Amino acid sequence: MSAIFVDMEDDDIMRADAFSLSRKEWVELIDSWIFNETDRAILKRRLLDGRTYEQLAEEFNYSDRHIKTRVYKAEKQLFKHI
Repeated sequence: MSAIFVDMEDDDIMRADAFSLSRKEWVELIDSWIFNETDRAILKRRLLDGRTYEQLAEEFNYSDRHIKTRVYKAEKQLFKHI
C-alpha cells in the first residue's frame, strides 16, 4: 500500500494515514466533497500516489504555485469532513 501524505506546509508534512482511513475511504471522501474534476484528480495524485507539486505541475500543465493553491484549497474543503 502506498503512503498517503498531506502537505500542510513545505516543511511540515503530516501523514494522512494518521486519520486511519483506507485508500478506498480517501477516494470516497475526495469524490464526495471535491466538486471540481481537476481538483479531484490533483488531490488523488497528491494524497494517494504521493506526487510532488512539481510532478503535478508538469502533469496538469500548471505552475507549481497554482498546484499548491489548488491542493491547499481542496485539502481545506476535504478536511472539514474528516
